[in-house]
Amino acid sequence: MSEPRTRVWAGIDAGKGHHWAAVVDETGATLWSKKIDNDESAILTALGGILGLAGEVHWAVDISGTSSALLLALLAAHGQRAVYVPGRTVNRMSGAYRGEAKTDARDAYVIAETARHRSDFASIDVPAQLTADLALLTAHRSDLVADRVRMTNRLRDVLSGVFPALERSFDYSNHKGALVLLTGYPTPASIRRRGRARLTAWPAARSVWGADAVAATALVAASGPADRPSR
Repeated sequence: MSEPRTRVWAGIDAGKGHHWAAVVDETGATLWSKKIDNDESAILTALGGILGLAGEVHWAVDISGTSSALLLALLAAHGQRAVYVPGRTVNRMSGAYRGEAKTDARDAYVIAETARHRSDFASIDVPAQLTADLALLTAHRSDLVADRVRMTNRLRDVLSGVFPALERSFDYSNHKGALVLLTGYPTPASIRRRGRARLTAWPAARSVWGADAVAATALVAASGPADRPSR
């Protein structure tokens, strides 16, 4: 693994659905260039990767508005500031770089290079209240995720005691169909009595994709020897 550099420049071509970030070093060489979904977890993952490249990161974006609001707030929450490079400046600077036609990756590179060569761009001030609100929402989201994990673990613990075959049949952390099935048929006997056609109808009526496969898997789990808690 290469040693972190002293400083790098990160240019971000911001968009409504996704951004593209490119990172260059003191020579203009590209160190990092990736698409980033405009989503908190995706941005945080990219932020961690870019910050690991150097001790000092100079950030530059081409949009200071709604499209980049989440990105800028997350940067501010991590003690980072960005400068605003106007789109018209990016367009003018693009002519100085040979290469492929206009793409998000190329624009991000030009933004990073423009910020590397010029230091007269204005910093973007993120309102303190926005940063505070984001921190509150992020903490709430983390609590919800932790609650879901605890509930899933508790459900699996209970199933291991009363219906271990079904507990082993699904990944309850991300399988909606398995959870819906349990709301109506939580025991081997109830699943066997229902039969495949009617068992399929239960999750299907509740907008579960692949309801027949869920029913088939549950029937296989319920058709073996009577489940008993393992000793």
